[in-house]
Amino acid sequence: MGLQRLFLFLIFSFSLVVLWGEWTRQNQPPAPPVAAAAETPKDPSIPTATVRASQPAVMAATPVEAKSIPSGKRIVVTTDTLRAEINTAGGNLQHLDLVQHRDAEDQSKPITLLQQDGTRTYVAQSGLLGKDLPTHNSEYTVQGDDFTLAEGKDALEVRLNANPVGDARVTKVYTFHRGSYLVDVSYEIENKGKTALTPSAYFQFVRDTTAAAGESTFVPTYTGPAIYTDLEKFQKIEFSSIEKNKVILPANPDNGWIGMLQHYFVAAWLPEGKGPREFYTKKLDADLYSAGVILPVASIEPGQSGRFTTQLYMGPAQSKLDDVAPGLGLSVDYGWLTIFATPLFWLMSHINDLVNNWGVAIVLLTVLIKLAFFPLSAASYRSMAKMRVVAPKLEQIKKQYGDDRERLNKAMMDLYKNEKINPLGGCLPVLIQIPVFIALYWAILSSVELRHAPFFGWITDLSATDPYYILPIIMGVSMLIQTKLNPVPPDPIQAKLMQIMPIAFSIVFFFFPAGLVLYSIVNNILSIGQQWYINRGTEAARKGGAKA
Repeated sequence: MGLQRLFLFLIFSFSLVVLWGEWTRQNQPPAPPVAAAAETPKDPSIPTATVRASQPAVMAATPVEAKSIPSGKRIVVTTDTLRAEINTAGGNLQHLDLVQHRDAEDQSKPITLLQQDGTRTYVAQSGLLGKDLPTHNSEYTVQGDDFTLAEGKDALEVRLNANPVGDARVTKVYTFHRGSYLVDVSYEIENKGKTALTPSAYFQFVRDTTAAAGESTFVPTYTGPAIYTDLEKFQKIEFSSIEKNKVILPANPDNGWIGMLQHYFVAAWLPEGKGPREFYTKKLDADLYSAGVILPVASIEPGQSGRFTTQLYMGPAQSKLDDVAPGLGLSVDYGWLTIFATPLFWLMSHINDLVNNWGVAIVLLTVLIKLAFFPLSAASYRSMAKMRVVAPKLEQIKKQYGDDRERLNKAMMDLYKNEKINPLGGCLPVLIQIPVFIALYWAILSSVELRHAPFFGWITDLSATDPYYILPIIMGVSMLIQTKLNPVPPDPIQAKLMQIMPIAFSIVFFFFPAGLVLYSIVNNILSIGQQWYINRGTEAARKGGAKA
């Protein structure tokens, strides 16, 4: 069982490395502002488009340094799922509350997804590219300043008219839907000139690297842009990669979306259908980054009008989002074990439908998984039980040969051979189970359904830490009991390490979500029961054989 202990030690060491890295990242001084380039376009926050002769508006996006987001009149829009603020300066979404999801730190308030204030920047912008066309910095006017989805209505439309410049008359239209986190963002363009208009439209997020409120430093999750196309599939784009200019974007895609992820939630621009588009990312001023997509708009002849629409999703990250757009369900970040985590969460959600308690669902799912792996676990525990039985003989051999490592190892191997023990026999079953249990770990950590989900008593939020640290202490005690059931390692340093690890893990789990600690406790208790039963049987068989 040396490999099993080694594996536990590696997990513990890796956890400490992750925690140290996150702590230093959170506490390092802020980066100095990035100096502006010597030559910048007139509107430095607007991406540019190069028109190819073969297509009316196929783009080569080169977004550059941002300037301050302009201030204007704020329009408030309220539906049953969203409370949004639109700024007439640019017609941008600069604030968004998800009214059916509570704030991590103050559950009396809805969670804020988009925000533009002195402490945080995360906004959804859009505009048109072309001569005298409105960008996300242009001024709009609107009739009214407070819009509410009326009873009996399924949609709410907010129309913003761009201040006329040149020959185009542009109206930006937001359409909000009842019971939905999807918003239609449309441009109505009327050509009053004498030549055809061939504009492009761009849709982007501008965000700083600040983690969402309530994020745990000790359980880091991904925050940043992501792109999906049918060919390249799902691709995360680290802010650090954008800053270092190491991002490889899909070449000439004709499908896909771009989004901004954070723990439990996602915002994504979802261009409709297939067609040419170009994705872009860029490091902007100071700690700001942009990620967006540029799309062609069909040519609009003189005296004609055209309408162009793209959908914007802003809400919880859930696997069922694949019904909204291909690959959007991958915004639920299960890591590299998605192939295991997805069916595990599917099973856990069906159990929750029966018991109506996510904590109970975690307990029952852990029991089912433990039962499924019962034969493999039994093989591992039998090996440990046999090692436990011969532990006195191993100690005697150690005293007999002292520091003579060669003779000591030979004597130990002879003992294993005589007792028909494979010292590595319990390792393979453990290794096979590891991916499944890590996948369950990530399924619990990444599922928004567990956010603010109560269990029993003092556990009112399975996604938050135990406020009284009772569960981590119970988990530490369970690990200590497991250690007592295991054979004592012959190496004194290893033996001391195995005694310290339950205490160390308890302290680390102080900062873990209660749902994850609950899963660990249940798994440990089931393991204790199985290991105790096998130990007792092995020892009884040994005594019976000795009497015979």
